[in-house]
Amino acid sequence: MFGFLKRKKTPAAPVDPLATFDRLIEDLERQAAEVRKSAATLLALKGELSRGVTRYTARLGDIAGRRQTAHDRGDAKGVGVLERDRVQTERLLESTRESLRRAERDSELLLGAAGELGERVADLRIERESASARMAAGGVVTEALREQVERFDRVMALDAARDEVEKAHALADIYREEHQPHSAPERVK
Repeated sequence: MFGFLKRKKTPAAPVDPLATFDRLIEDLERQAAEVRKSAATLLALKGELSRGVTRYTARLGDIAGRRQTAHDRGDAKGVGVLERDRVQTERLLESTRESLRRAERDSELLLGAAGELGERVADLRIERESASARMAAGGVVTEALREQVERFDRVMALDAARDEVEKAHALADIYREEHQPHSAPERVK
């Protein structure tokens, strides 16, 4: 009833397939950059954790030496304090080693993901180049076919013009025959 109030849907603008490829490639490159940045952060963390393992291992050696010295001197209180330090340092060392193992696993995953994204980007670039070449070839073929259709249309127009000329001649002949002075019919004697 109120059809005039309905708005017509505007047809969607044709999407350029190469622009779609470009957007996807750009998105994947951005993701790969973020993954590489995260992997670099993890690599820096791994370096810091490795230095922590070295530091805690050295501290354990130092504590063991000092504990032995305190034991040799008969300093029970010093031995107790150093034993607590040793336990605490061993916990820190184990925690640091576990963090290092997790960081190594995570960095392997991130580096694998970055490699995968890089391969995908390379594949998409190849596919885009192929699509670009196919579109260019398709454009050439379309243009050639358009010219062929135009030539066909001209040939059809020429045939139609010839038919019209033949019709005009035929009509002229008929007209002449009808309007020719008739001679008296011949009498038979």
